[in-house]
Amino acid sequence: MDFKNIAEQVIKEARKKGADQAEVYLVKSRQLSLEVRNGEIESVQEASSYGLGLRLIKDKKLGFAYINDFRKESLNEVISRALELARAVSADENNVLPVDTGITEVKGLYDPTLAQVPVEQKISLLKEVEQLALQVKGISKSAGASYGENEKEIILVNSNGLSKSYKASGCGYGVGVVAEKGEQKSSGYESCNRRFFSDLKPAAEVAREAARKALEMLDPRPVKTQRAAVIFDPDVAYAILGGIVQAVNGQNVLQGASFLGKKLGQKIASELITIIDDGTLEKGLASAPFDGEGVPTQKRVIVENGVLRGFLYNTYAARRAGVRSTGNATRAGFTSLPGIGPHNFYIMKGSHKPEDIISATERGVLVKEVTGYGINPVNGHFSGGASGLWVEKGKIAFPVKGITIAGTAEEMLNGIDLLGQDLDLNRSLTAPTLRIKSLQIGGE
Repeated sequence: MDFKNIAEQVIKEARKKGADQAEVYLVKSRQLSLEVRNGEIESVQEASSYGLGLRLIKDKKLGFAYINDFRKESLNEVISRALELARAVSADENNVLPVDTGITEVKGLYDPTLAQVPVEQKISLLKEVEQLALQVKGISKSAGASYGENEKEIILVNSNGLSKSYKASGCGYGVGVVAEKGEQKSSGYESCNRRFFSDLKPAAEVAREAARKALEMLDPRPVKTQRAAVIFDPDVAYAILGGIVQAVNGQNVLQGASFLGKKLGQKIASELITIIDDGTLEKGLASAPFDGEGVPTQKRVIVENGVLRGFLYNTYAARRAGVRSTGNATRAGFTSLPGIGPHNFYIMKGSHKPEDIISATERGVLVKEVTGYGINPVNGHFSGGASGLWVEKGKIAFPVKGITIAGTAEEMLNGIDLLGQDLDLNRSLTAPTLRIKSLQIGGE
């Protein structure tokens, strides 16, 4: 089946039927998922699918419909449905489609050998990682091991001359274990995700980390409510970055729903902090040659040495704001209209080893897990539950659970005084270990 030709024919037919502009976002995909528990295969699922979303504009009115049936009569029906929906909404002069026919060269997005790796080999990997984790002293139970992979081809064509496509793949696996001591139970989980199967971490490394995470949280002790240093492990970087991503979303800024909306060009964080959004990173899990509506991706500085330098825009929000799209249109698939989101979004690494950050801390907590929403993107407040390891006089003293951490984004971002070297760019939302000099910690 010639998918690009199908997309082009739908565009032509939509124009014939009266659309001023039309866009087809077509996705062809394959997924595989595996689960193993206690050495036994629990599930094997594989599926392939395809479909397209049609976005069209008629008299500045937007209509959208999607379909996964490519028979001629069905394609004609989806065009008619999108036109009908366009007639039912109000006109908006910001409804336009991109005209940039360029494409960014991004290396390492697709592993052509992924599907050729036997399923038996992938199942063996899961059995091995589970077995190795269970062999660690103190680990009593498995919570299971799982593997997932996907391959997709994206084809985007619009009536402004765009005709682009690319292939991408991804795979990953992980294992969960339980450590028991008396009446205590503590769980640990570790995973690894990559574009290429050959780049996955060895089972021994993943198993060791899962076991360590479970064991290190045994015998927790309470702490008093106090102000102390808070060290964020890279595993919980999302607690800080998630709110920032939403706060630099151009649509949220336009709606007044961002605590950073009026701070462009102003200092919002410690001079140690530079935040990058990079859609061009080689083998990056969120890299792509173009965004969800065909605009070429780029590498951008969002925060530079603590100063806010930019927001994220798709075409619609950019037009409303009087700027150009930054290539940050996102699609959940062919069934969705473009939203706004980051690519590989990260805080640049600093100069300290993680162990040096701990040794430089007189008293505080190394946060390993958080619950709650993190930084609220509207008002910048932070409040959430946490667990981790208590630090006294530069050394790990004991685990802590059930504490709370509270503050504001301004207090947290400007309070970062130590930044680690341990940035892992194999995650799409990430940061190195970082220390906030002082925050309110709620305990007993």
